[in-house]
Amino acid sequence: MSDGADFADLRRRMEGAISAFKSDIAALRTGRASANVLDPVSVDAYGSKMPLNQVANISVPEPRMITVSVWDKSMVGAVEKAIRESNLGLNPVTDGSTLRIPLPELNEERRKELVKVAHNYAENGRIAVRHVRKDGMDTLKKAEKDGDLSQDESHAQSDDVQKLTDEMIAEIDRLLSDKEAEIMQV
Repeated sequence: MSDGADFADLRRRMEGAISAFKSDIAALRTGRASANVLDPVSVDAYGSKMPLNQVANISVPEPRMITVSVWDKSMVGAVEKAIRESNLGLNPVTDGSTLRIPLPELNEERRKELVKVAHNYAENGRIAVRHVRKDGMDTLKKAEKDGDLSQDESHAQSDDVQKLTDEMIAEIDRLLSDKEAEIMQV
């Protein structure tokens, strides 16, 4: 017999969506090189998509340069292609099995592009949170339909699910505005 929504599970899943959003925006650079910039890059390697850090070593030798040392020389082309197509505005230069990625100076246009990317990440985070809300609401409807939950209890719990959703979306919006300010700061 069900007693409605499992709020601990809903909260955990929504916080998972927020933590994914945090790691996405952490990868958006704000003027200094960081190995995290390449976190969202996935490489077609050995027949599947793999995170870049599983096929190469990423380091930051200078404030405006990232180097990627690919372990398998046959993967250099795939890694270079993945970085170019990652929508991060990076242009790697190949030197044997090492890729040097100079970070261009952030101009106004590039900053605005990064803000748009951050907004995309935020929208994906909001969608993930809404999917969790939908699962919770569906659970409540099913419990009410099966007679495990009264209509009043179902309504009260659905209000709680909505409050939790609003709280999580507000957190995403706060993180986004902080990141936006950080990106636009010259």
